[in-house]
Amino acid sequence: MVSWGMVSCVIHEDEHLLAVNKPAGWNTHAPSPYAGEGIYDWLRHREPRWASLAIIHRLDKETSGVLVFGKTALANRSLTEQFTQRRIRKSYVFLTDREVPGMGFTARSRLARLGDKYVSRAGGAEAETCFALQGPVSPGSTLKLVSAVPLTGRTHQIRVQAAEHGFPILGDTLYGGTASTRVFLHAAEITLAHPATQAPVRLQAPVDFEADPRLALRRGLIEPEVTDAFRVVHGAGDGWPGWYVDKLGSYLLSQSEAGLTDRQQAELVRLAGRLAMRGAYHKILSRQVRTGSKPELSPQLVWGEVAPGVLEIVENGIGYELSFGEGYSCGLFLDQRDNRRRLLRGHVAADFALPGRSGAKAEVLNAFAYTCGFSVCAAKAGARVTSLDLSKKYLDWGRRNFTLNGLDPSAVDFIYGDAFDWLRRLARKGRLFDVVVLDPPTFSKSKEYGIFRVEKDYLELVTAGLRLLRSGGVLLACANANDWAVPKFLTTVESAIQGANRGILQRHYVPQPPDFPICQAEPAYLKTVWLRID
Repeated sequence: MVSWGMVSCVIHEDEHLLAVNKPAGWNTHAPSPYAGEGIYDWLRHREPRWASLAIIHRLDKETSGVLVFGKTALANRSLTEQFTQRRIRKSYVFLTDREVPGMGFTARSRLARLGDKYVSRAGGAEAETCFALQGPVSPGSTLKLVSAVPLTGRTHQIRVQAAEHGFPILGDTLYGGTASTRVFLHAAEITLAHPATQAPVRLQAPVDFEADPRLALRRGLIEPEVTDAFRVVHGAGDGWPGWYVDKLGSYLLSQSEAGLTDRQQAELVRLAGRLAMRGAYHKILSRQVRTGSKPELSPQLVWGEVAPGVLEIVENGIGYELSFGEGYSCGLFLDQRDNRRRLLRGHVAADFALPGRSGAKAEVLNAFAYTCGFSVCAAKAGARVTSLDLSKKYLDWGRRNFTLNGLDPSAVDFIYGDAFDWLRRLARKGRLFDVVVLDPPTFSKSKEYGIFRVEKDYLELVTAGLRLLRSGGVLLACANANDWAVPKFLTTVESAIQGANRGILQRHYVPQPPDFPICQAEPAYLKTVWLRID
């Protein structure tokens, strides 16, 4: 049985309220339908008891600190009323490298939107904030710590008024602040009346402006008791275009299209120290995967100790065997962590449970099993699993992953061969499954099918998978393709469903998880959709 830890960012939960310490760099909610999940979206779909979670107030993406959600209709009404009547007290702290006028004062203005910013303007909404200088952050420092208590709740209120009085927040370049690693604004405390008892509730999140904001984001979403593998640096989304770093147990795996620069090397060593790693490897991302030798494609040690031949990591309480010596891939794709968790928990999203059958185990087909990550999670949840892959080596690796987790691999069907060929064979045999997982490589080649390209052949793949899906069953469709826009991916999937004369009962789309941040310079490459089919 998997032991679950509490989500690290949660600071309070009861029947009516959920409060978190939101990390900087995470939106309160998704800014658009196919963007990365905000913390609200990620939480609401994570646990069945959070399915009714409601947004009552917001924090800017780059602001950290206390964020409160309502869990019940009573809480939503009460908190909305308290915010409207200004009975909720909020307290912020921030850093500035400018002079602050006096020890304390109250700023009053009227704010209106002007493009991406807010400015003081006659006729705008009333805004009032009490500022107080707390002093330098350390003796002799040019950085000052300032507290801010907003008496009204206007968008960007503290940011605008601090800037207009000559001390913009450090990192807040939109309002004239000095560029830095983040916007150094933190919601430190909220005091409210409990919706059910009216007793005062004081919610606090200690500020840590010295923390690395990238690591703070990961600490907020990773449960350290059950997961020791996640992405630490994700390209442009973390300010390092073209560079990617994963934590895999006690080792870091760095990846880019060239050798490490001096700056990347220094950062990798710094991260290894902060995370107490034993060693760090670097892999050059080659487009010639099929022509390179195993040593050429494998990661190379660049710092610390040599990793063991078999490296074991844990994710969502499940153990996996990895290896840095097996060529291009080390054995697990971390961007599917949350989808594996959905299979493990039997819970896809708010009001979307995986199917089960009375008196019989649910049956799951993992059509591109690789090292059987999805398969292990489904089996651990009690399902009967069929794992299909074109590689005997990876299926054997999958068997070891079953054994690692106390599961009998002899109770699992392992099928070696081309996916299209076997999907047709299984259909002719009348096999039906409750869940079908389609997570193909972007490109592959087999004797039976020839060349598979995900954008070209995905409709045929989904069509073949649907023939094996029971009515009311769930299809997980995934695609890893940078240049394939989400609407086109979804249209392809839905066209296959319509062509099979079947309908969609439920749909839940998710991109890569929050430790793979999405930005304009580096849009989402991973696209996944869960569909309940009639």
